[in-house]
Amino acid sequence: MSLRLYDTATREVRTFEPLIPGQVSMYLCGATVQAPPHVGHVRSGLVFDILSRWLKASGYEVTLIRNVTDIDDKILARGEELGEPWWSVAMRNERAFTAAYDALGCIPPTYEPRATGHITEMVELMDRLIDDGHAYVHEGDVYFDVRSFAEYGSLSGQRLDDMQPASDSAVTDKRDPRDFALWKSAKPGEPSWPTPWGRGRPGWHLECSAMATRYLGPAFDIHGGGMDLLFPHHENEIAQSRAAGDEFAQLWLHNAWVTTSGEKMSKSLGNSLLVSEVIQRVRPVELRYYLGSAHYRSMLEFSDEAMSESAAAYRRIEGFLRRAVDRLGEMPPGPLPPAFSDAMDDDLGVPQALAVVHDTVRSGNAALDSGDEATARARAAEVRAMMSVLGLDPLSWEDRDGDAYGMHDVIDALVQAALADRAQAREDRDYAAADAIRDRLAAAGIALEDTPDGVRWSLTREH
Repeated sequence: MSLRLYDTATREVRTFEPLIPGQVSMYLCGATVQAPPHVGHVRSGLVFDILSRWLKASGYEVTLIRNVTDIDDKILARGEELGEPWWSVAMRNERAFTAAYDALGCIPPTYEPRATGHITEMVELMDRLIDDGHAYVHEGDVYFDVRSFAEYGSLSGQRLDDMQPASDSAVTDKRDPRDFALWKSAKPGEPSWPTPWGRGRPGWHLECSAMATRYLGPAFDIHGGGMDLLFPHHENEIAQSRAAGDEFAQLWLHNAWVTTSGEKMSKSLGNSLLVSEVIQRVRPVELRYYLGSAHYRSMLEFSDEAMSESAAAYRRIEGFLRRAVDRLGEMPPGPLPPAFSDAMDDDLGVPQALAVVHDTVRSGNAALDSGDEATARARAAEVRAMMSVLGLDPLSWEDRDGDAYGMHDVIDALVQAALADRAQAREDRDYAAADAIRDRLAAAGIALEDTPDGVRWSLTREH
């Protein structure tokens, strides 16, 4: 394998070499669960799902940790706004994130730790930092001394003197205004845990360092997340972890945002599109195709029009495979075309990999049209293999969802009856009746396509 990935720390695409041959360890910053997920939230999960699938297809054993930040200023504020306990807000939205990842076909991470379950590890990390002179206690708070770590700012490419004061604390008499909070002293009505320096709760950055090393050890292969986490979150993770003597991540991977009208999708902009709502308009597999089709380092401008075009592209792949199965019978995935593998090895080049998929679909359809069953079978097996790597194999989604595809066999029987009525109406030259049948099927989310093998149907959305 010669996988090359863009390392944010070195600002170059470099060949990836795992610390342990045959094994890859990855940490992904997961959700801060103060609200249900919009489509921008799940992009990191999809990117790392595709990366994990590609690593596994390349013969690696993968350990993926995706954390849950279940204690945070935003969660506390949301609980107060709603008049409910902070933990109730966190649990409800954690379940919403899990449902979204599941709906989009993401393989569950190896472990999914919650911040509140790892206070002991956080206290131990702070103790090491204080002992080594990299952190200090101030009126019950614990702060990281940024000037004690000479490399601070290297990940984001900033000079310390050009940085704004840390925004995670209102304290003004810290050693340096850019010192960030490792621990926040207890305030009335807020959750707190005991420490040698008094009761309080963890800072956001401390949580991820403690959880990453707890499950992956002091040195691991890849750390990832959205580009909005580059600073200050990931910069602070590196600082506190390496100051404590941990080598930490060997490569940093950041995905770009999903935008609407050119701006990052966020609640504050009022342009959130909840996953649970979007998959009422398109099938989850089509949303996955859309969100995963752009290069992970490219901004993805979200619109219903673009999503519809993307869904149509997915259905062309789906239509070929269903046509091939109808003509040739079931077939397992075959070998991956070298051009596909080369694209995936080149910084996870999914757009180029999908171009190979569509070229193969065109070749397969041409083979079916000409009666070349051997070539058609080979192309279908390649398409299945490629789409499996991307988590998009239509035949696997049928098996996975069963009822999500609307109890396919039952619906097929009903659609075939409607198609028979439509064919009879056309034979009788009652074109208005034929069009009405087609319109009723379309209103029910069923699209029809005339092919050399007859009329095919597909679901355009789930119900």
